[in-house]
Amino acid sequence: MTKHRLALPDTVAALPGAAALRCPDRPAQRFHRDGAWLDVSFAELHAISTGIGLGLVDLGVQPGDRVSVLSDTRPEWVQVEFGIALAGAVVVPIYPSSSVDECEWVLSNSGAVVVVCENAAQAAKVEQVRERLPELRTVVLIDGEADETLTSLRARGGDRAELDRRTEAVTPDQPALIIYTSGTTGRPKGCVLTHRNLTSCCRVCDDLDVLGPEDVVYLFLPLAHVFAQVIALGAAGMGAVTAFCSGDASRIVPDLAALSPTVVPSVPRIFEKVHASVSGLVPAELRTQAVAAGMAVRALERAVREVPDALRAAVDQADAALFGRVRAVFGGKVRQAITGAAPIAPEILEFFHAAGVPVNEGYGLSESTAIGTLNTLDAVRIGSIGRPVPGCEVRIADDGEILMRGPHIFAGYWRNDEATAETLVDGWLHTGDLGAMDEDGYVTITGRKKDIIITSGGKNLSPATMENDLKLCRWISHAVMHGDRRPYPVALITLDVEELSRWASDEGLPADVPALATHPAVHALIQQALDDVNAHYATVAQVKKFAILDHDLSVETGELTPTLKVKRRVVEEKYAGVLDGMYADRA
Repeated sequence: MTKHRLALPDTVAALPGAAALRCPDRPAQRFHRDGAWLDVSFAELHAISTGIGLGLVDLGVQPGDRVSVLSDTRPEWVQVEFGIALAGAVVVPIYPSSSVDECEWVLSNSGAVVVVCENAAQAAKVEQVRERLPELRTVVLIDGEADETLTSLRARGGDRAELDRRTEAVTPDQPALIIYTSGTTGRPKGCVLTHRNLTSCCRVCDDLDVLGPEDVVYLFLPLAHVFAQVIALGAAGMGAVTAFCSGDASRIVPDLAALSPTVVPSVPRIFEKVHASVSGLVPAELRTQAVAAGMAVRALERAVREVPDALRAAVDQADAALFGRVRAVFGGKVRQAITGAAPIAPEILEFFHAAGVPVNEGYGLSESTAIGTLNTLDAVRIGSIGRPVPGCEVRIADDGEILMRGPHIFAGYWRNDEATAETLVDGWLHTGDLGAMDEDGYVTITGRKKDIIITSGGKNLSPATMENDLKLCRWISHAVMHGDRRPYPVALITLDVEELSRWASDEGLPADVPALATHPAVHALIQQALDDVNAHYATVAQVKKFAILDHDLSVETGELTPTLKVKRRVVEEKYAGVLDGMYADRA
């Protein structure tokens, strides 16, 4: 049952002003500077954003113009975003990890007139291709000295009446954001998201208690990704505090301890890493018993039923040995965590639910403004991606494809009518994912149409499930299954350096990954993990061989998207020789 509580605005342009009126003194942003955590109130956020909006108007930015942001996730990112919205312009994010070529593509394809860069290093990417960007007029720097900085932009002043007129003139169906897809295949396409799309997500946050005014939301996800956008805008709409990561990924765990957030949105890899690091604290048999007891208790608590003393005692014992440490990793106050952007193994979700850190899986695409289905605190079915959120219709096509319709579905691809027509048919978004829906409305993903492996024997295989099962092994960081038009499936494996280094030290083995990747003892470890996983699959679906790479996949090498999804085609092309080698000596 949904429960609409707040009168939320219909445009992103109206969002900061509405929040400032409703809760002016409440902290809106929390961030780390000069050794301390500092706050910006909603009234201050509105004032800062207004200053940025005035500066953009003074620069000559017109309603509908595209303004790009090339920066890591930080408070200024959201401040700039609101400033752009107030000026009636459209936000175009660029991942900070993007190459020069990728930056050029987004800026050129979007026709951005201004780009706000985090620092000189990011601005240098733009300068390398500046002569090929005729529509780009101004580069603004957040940190450092330049002709135009964020500080000087805010100091420009400008016509307040004109800014107010533009803000009021923004309508719900105008473009607010052009999110470029991760580009697992081909050039990224710009998903045009309207103000209605984005504010619909704020309403979902309200309806399903995803976020509330008392929440502290920890945000480290890249704001160039739609998942982070929805969280940031939803938090602003609900009056929650957005606490920003204080540095790179190594700062996540220390930040969690310092901030004690109540809501933690993340991609699966973070939960997988935490699971790998803490699950070994107790023997496997005891861990299995603890998870079973914990899941039983959580189910009784959701049903508001009495927990038997013996069961409570078992969970108390598990708390002392394991679960208490798990909650401590997240700061001790997590109300819920949300995982999305890629599949996650049910066993990992069960572990965290049992530990009292409910990690709820959701599903959405850039084209659906990151939402579609969601498991919630009072309606969860692990192994599914949840039920459709309020306002979202989901149906399964005859070929098994998941289709979605609702106010959150994008307006189309920027300057790409052909791709839009293929993806949006009669108002239904064709997601490209295969799935099923049970009688209670819970949706399960069974594969992705483009990722289906068809062996030379004609067997259709979906690699995601096998890959997730393999990643449950503490020694494995990534697994990429291959076998399209091949006689049998094989896999590329990368090693979890942190976990394997500890084991190698105990075994007296070399610590460097290239040496471990070729060591017979490590090969035996991975073979055992593969044998255990294969035992759950039909013979034709089992991975017959594997190769261990001498390094992990990464964003920097172009093998992962910025949200840590494997670029399957890139990996298969890059390691074609390794893959061919696993078929060279077949019988």
